[in-house]
Amino acid sequence: MNNLQQHQLRVAAVAQLICDSISVSVDKESIIVGCLLHDMGNIIKFNLNYFPEFNKPEGLEYWQKVKDEYIEKYGQHEHHATIEITRELDCNDYIRQLINVIDADYIAGNSKKMNLDEKIMVYVDNRVSPHGIVSLYERSDEAQTRYRNHPNKIEKEKYNNFISNLELFEKDIFSHSNIKPEDITNQSVFSIIEDLKNFHI
Repeated sequence: MNNLQQHQLRVAAVAQLICDSISVSVDKESIIVGCLLHDMGNIIKFNLNYFPEFNKPEGLEYWQKVKDEYIEKYGQHEHHATIEITRELDCNDYIRQLINVIDADYIAGNSKKMNLDEKIMVYVDNRVSPHGIVSLYERSDEAQTRYRNHPNKIEKEKYNNFISNLELFEKDIFSHSNIKPEDITNQSVFSIIEDLKNFHI
């Protein structure tokens, strides 16, 4: 879906901006590939009526058919679908590892062991809402509202722990960077997004 494409492009663009600003070694290419693919299976969990404007121009019936096909092929779990798609694309294990860390359960038990590449992956995904780049706190509020009635929503205590870890990741990332979190905006990544449309995986 166009909105899903835009989300992944924005996340990858934020990642590239951070990687280009950072003073320590990171695996920029793997991070960007991971960001461009990290939600490939997400149509499985979409409520297609939540943002009806995102169904255009193909329409609800078209995207419902695509969703049904994904579920038939990959099952009901969107993250498992994404990982299977990375296998179909012959991505390496490290890219799958980077995609795997974008999970509140994983972070809860592994935050202190995560490397900077992994922290960047988690952080950038949580700077992008369905309508563009926002702060961590704006993204948190939007996600809690959108997934309030989702069957797999995160428990409040676990979610608060997730946000606390994101704040620590932000501090760690920008302690090595020559930009600040507020420098990451829709405008500052616009040209990066245009370039990423030609990125070869």
